Amino acid sequence: MRLDLFSDVTDLTAAIVDIESVSGAEGPLADAVEAALRALPHLTVERAGHNIVARTGLGRPERVVLAGHLDTVPLNGNLPSRVEGDRLYGCGTTDMKSGVAVALKLAATVPEPTRDITYVFYECEEIEAERNGLRLLAAERPELLAGDFAVLMEPTGALIEGGCQGTLRVEVTATGERAHSARAWMGSNAIHSAGRILDVLRAYEPTRPVVDGLEYHEGLNAVFVRGGVAGNVIPDECVVTVNYRFAPDKSLDEAEAYLRGIFDGFAVKVTDASPAARPGLTHPAADAFVRASGAEVRAKLGWTDVARFAELGVPAVNYGPGEPTLAHTKDEYVEIPLIADCERRMRAWLTT
Repeated sequence: MRLDLFSDVTDLTAAIVDIESVSGAEGPLADAVEAALRALPHLTVERAGHNIVARTGLGRPERVVLAGHLDTVPLNGNLPSRVEGDRLYGCGTTDMKSGVAVALKLAATVPEPTRDITYVFYECEEIEAERNGLRLLAAERPELLAGDFAVLMEPTGALIEGGCQGTLRVEVTATGERAHSARAWMGSNAIHSAGRILDVLRAYEPTRPVVDGLEYHEGLNAVFVRGGVAGNVIPDECVVTVNYRFAPDKSLDEAEAYLRGIFDGFAVKVTDASPAARPGLTHPAADAFVRASGAEVRAKLGWTDVARFAELGVPAVNYGPGEPTLAHTKDEYVEIPLIADCERRMRAWLTT
């Protein structure tokens, strides 16, 4: 499969969408991306797994990173891509192959940017963190991700979303004592006791911290409940899985301490944790991007891989043509004018 990086950016998006790349099966798309980038003499290209890194080496005083994931969620009868009016439909159009197309187009057509650029295209963003390609690069080849500022081409509707919220999943366990359900008074029903956990969640009022001038909106919700042994047994355990989305004014340790505090008296086990990232908009490179793009800036209400850049000391924002509310839906689409708009704004930033 061949990608023409010099084609119209909408056509390029469609070509990328039509190369199926569900998480774990990104090989064909990674091969096509690698081949297209290796044909560009102004770039040095490296590959690790299905992760492709291409870099300019012009000796500019500043280096920026443009990154996007190649994988999508499982198909839902939404390939091949199709155009209807000003919309391009298909799996991954909004999340985030349109953003990948913008970055690839820039890689091909901006051979002498005013800033050195590192382009990163990576695998397995949509599944468990252990397989995330950006995570693996950060752990094994952090020098490839070094830069003064990074733009993650996540769907933002062509707005700039600063930083991201952290996410913490915990299992909160209520315990009891087993008994035959015919003699329930001889035991203690853990599922009934778990009602106190749900009471905490029902009483929770989301906070809206302002960090570096951007307002975030936290969330605390039950996402799973597990309990019960048999239809005639009083259960001795009920586990409520809780997801906490917290603003970047808290560290992971502070977020965990908060949950342990509000669920005092219950066993709390952390099962998944990803840190938040501050907006980083005070960095000169970030300020230049905001001014050159002219885009509105808002807080990222969710977690993205900008947090991985933040851990490496690289301030990062989310910016891409896709509409985030359409991600992972059967009728996923991207507004075609926004793809060209993002390309134009990014080009202006990289060439002035």
